[in-house]
Amino acid sequence: MKVQAKEILLRDGRKGIIRSACKEDSEHLLEYLKITSAETPYLAKEPEEITLTLEQEQAFIQKIEDSDKDVMLIAEVDGRHVGNCSVCSYGKMRYAHRCSIGIALYQDFCHLGIGQSLLSEALRLTGEIGYEQAELEVVTSNTPAVKLYEKLGFHIYGTHLRDMKYKDGSYADVYLMTKEL
Repeated sequence: MKVQAKEILLRDGRKGIIRSACKEDSEHLLEYLKITSAETPYLAKEPEEITLTLEQEQAFIQKIEDSDKDVMLIAEVDGRHVGNCSVCSYGKMRYAHRCSIGIALYQDFCHLGIGQSLLSEALRLTGEIGYEQAELEVVTSNTPAVKLYEKLGFHIYGTHLRDMKYKDGSYADVYLMTKEL
């Protein structure tokens, strides 16, 4: 699904843009996936697990563009891609009322209001699409993200213990969060 670009104001006074991802973003998105997964322990993959080819990423974005239920939003500041947020359907029929939301930002662009703007726009779109429930997962120690999600109306409905295992052998628990739309 494509959406109209929207200007946002960052906490530091700069302006940014939220827009739909397009195939031309594919190369930047692959680089972004590798960098953000290396910057934080809160994402689901290690950088070396990002093995998509440019063609696969382009096909993935084209599928989202053609969908009437899925959305990928990109945040840009000073013409640079700084983060993205996606809304993905859980399926048809019995799961058609539910969607999954995922978000990540480059660490240099956290705490500027970009994440809140991306999520707010994604939640607005979920209502337009017709979803009744948005869901996400967040590492329990990611307190700023948990607080943001709660501020936007999500609540914790469960905990997946030892959800992720890191290279050093330690584990991370994950909160399961939901928001009725």
